[in-house]
This record gives sequence, C-alpha cells and structure tokens, in this order.
Amino acid sequence: VGTITPLPQAGNPKPRIFRLTADDAVINRLGFNNEGHAAAEKRLAARKGRSGIVGVNIGANKDSSDRIGDYERGVARFAQYASYLTVNISSPNTPGLRNMQAREQLGELLSRVMAARAAATAQPPVFLKIAPDLVEAELEDIAAEVTEKQVDGVIVSNTTISRPPLRSSDTARETGGLSGKPLFERSTIVLAKMRKLLGPERAIIGVGGVDSADTALDKVRAGADLVQLYTGMIYAGPSLPGRILSGMVRFVEKERLKSICELRDSRLDFWASRQL
Repeated sequence: VGTITPLPQAGNPKPRIFRLTADDAVINRLGFNNEGHAAAEKRLAARKGRSGIVGVNIGANKDSSDRIGDYERGVARFAQYASYLTVNISSPNTPGLRNMQAREQLGELLSRVMAARAAATAQPPVFLKIAPDLVEAELEDIAAEVTEKQVDGVIVSNTTISRPPLRSSDTARETGGLSGKPLFERSTIVLAKMRKLLGPERAIIGVGGVDSADTALDKVRAGADLVQLYTGMIYAGPSLPGRILSGMVRFVEKERLKSICELRDSRLDFWASRQL
C-alpha cells in the first residue's frame, strides 16, 4: 500500500508512466499521488483481520514544512494495520526527498521514526527503502545509522535516475525513475554491498529487475532474505509471482536444499566486489 502521505496530493502531471518495451523497463514520475492518510486508513481498517502480508509505505508531502513529522505521523497512524512499514525516502520524483539519505538528516529521521513506532499501538518491523544511485561512502553512512537506530531492515532498491544503455532511446530521455530489467545489475550490486555492511542478521529485501525465478534466486545469492517485484508483472502479467515461486521450489528440490535460505550470500563476494 502506498506510498501514502498525510495529505492527499495529485502527484505530477500526466503522462507520468512510460513503457520502454524494448528494454522490459518503465520510467515513472508519479510523485506520490495518493488520497492521504484518512482514506488509506479507512480501507485498511475495513480489511483488518484478513490474512495476507500488508506492507505500508509511508512518505512525505511534496510541500510539507516538516517532512520527518510526516513520517512520524505515518508510523503512528498505520502501525496497527501493517505487517511491516516502509520508510520511503528514495523516490526521485519528490524534490529533495533523497537528501534525507544523507547521514545527519537520516539519523534524525530514523530516531524519530523508531520512537514513533515504540509509542504506537503495535510495533511492526520498519524497513528503510534506499536508492540505487548511491556511492560507497553513502552506503556506509546509511548502514551505520540503520544499525545504530536498530531499524529492522533495508529495501534495496528504489528506481534509478541513471540511464544505462537502452534500446528505447526516445522514451529513455523522459524524466523519472527507471525500473525493470536495466535496474537489475546495479540494484543487486548495491544489495550485496549493503549486506556486507549490515552483516548477516539484519533483513534485506531485494528489488530491481526481478522477472523470473533465476533473477529472484540471484537476489538471494547476493544477500536478500526477501524479494519484491513490480515492473516484471507489467510485462509478464499477475501470474508472474506464482511462476517465480514454482521455479524456486523446483530449484530447491533439484539441488536438494532444505530451504532457500541455504542459498543466501552464496555469491555475495562476487556481487559486492563489483564497481558501482
């Protein structure tokens, strides 16, 4: 669910989603378009008690004068409904939002978010969603703050503002975050580097270019505990997660593994040693 901001906002003008079909990719500049906390809470309250994992992504309004306060309000309001909360500070489509990944701002944000969670009626895990467009020193700062503030985990990664070589040259010039197959390599390198920095215990969700059992398994090999996908379903349809799960089960059986967890970190050094 989300990303949800305290007040409703329309997001950026349309068109704001662009398919790069030759690249199995998408560029979006949505800008956190959503109906706000009140509308989202009404829907979540109506489904409370039903089965399934509910991740609630919280964000800040574009014109907010207190963006950290927006995240605090999101935690306080949605903790009781969430299986986990995502603190999304890595969208490239809200001006200045990614600056919150800088260490001083991030430290204050995480301190206040974790305090809000402690004071809430429920205490779901909190994940920090980061950008792939970070250098190693920035990753080190983020890992240090996540560890110090005892954040439960990290989601690696959001969309990229970089433009690797693409076949869809005209569409590639659109402003926004690039997702899909071209994001796989960089997001997986960042994932592995973050695993090295965080150590073996903290949870990491791998995102970016997952479109098959093979790419999902590669995320696990690079250090992911869990995997998310979105753009892959645009091209392969809503049955893709089921096909990925079936493929992973076949792999586990073929390799005679007790659990997919045995695969985690098996190519960590390979991915972590690659240059960003």
